[in-house]
Amino acid sequence: MAEKRSERRGLGRGLSALMADVDLNPAVSDDAPRRAEQFIPIERLEPNPDQPRRDFEPSALEELSASIREKGVIQPLIVRQHPSKADHYEIVAGERRWRASQMARLHELPVIVRDFNDTEVLEVAIIENIQRAELNPLEEAQAYRQLMDRFGHTQEKLAEALSKSRSHIANLMRLLQLPDEVRDLLREGKLTAGHARAMITADDPVGLARQAVAKSLSVRDVERLAKKPEKGAKPARPKPQKDADTRALEGDLSATIGMKVNIDHNDVGSGKLIVSYSDLDELDRLCQLLSRGS
Repeated sequence: MAEKRSERRGLGRGLSALMADVDLNPAVSDDAPRRAEQFIPIERLEPNPDQPRRDFEPSALEELSASIREKGVIQPLIVRQHPSKADHYEIVAGERRWRASQMARLHELPVIVRDFNDTEVLEVAIIENIQRAELNPLEEAQAYRQLMDRFGHTQEKLAEALSKSRSHIANLMRLLQLPDEVRDLLREGKLTAGHARAMITADDPVGLARQAVAKSLSVRDVERLAKKPEKGAKPARPKPQKDADTRALEGDLSATIGMKVNIDHNDVGSGKLIVSYSDLDELDRLCQLLSRGS
């Protein structure tokens, strides 16, 4: 129980201190002291098994690999001593660079060694991926859930530390309520986060998701289909088609006054006659026509 309570308290150094260790936009200055970095053979580096990012886009890796071939690895990886292998290191932040460097056939990589425990490793990995915007919407939502469940962070604290809005975090986390099939379509890129959010309150989100993919529906289409009728509201009756006489009368009146006329006639003999004018001059002319008959 004490161990669980300790983990829920989160990190002694705090979220902001960890983010300083994973500086994603370091300032370039000749006077600024450089961190102690070293070069380690690439075969002695291993990925973090708890890495929140599961999908690495091959084309993006190829692009990064080409850049590394030309310019090298500009930003060092953050690593720690491997917990079970001597002279090996576990990647805390920078797995994409490690994978792309393998493709570029590099033999060693610049790293900064940090003394992180298992809890800190997971938290930094999540933060780094979120800050780099390299997670798909579902991975990002799961990352926020991990940060909240394992480390006790609130949505407000995450929003402040990660420069995200609280609504952004809350909306993404709602995606975790969706059925597995819908989440798979979102993960595969067949649905956008906008599509998925619109399906959360639908009676049949799986059926709606299949329909959205099959018919290439827009987010607005999905929102319309997912909208539930208000309680007690009666389904709208389809408007009856106007008969030929009514349409002919509308045409005659429109030709006479030079404005669009619509006749809405019901079964009991009453109804409405609507005249549409396009500007104040037409309204004035209509008033003059009506006044002549009085």
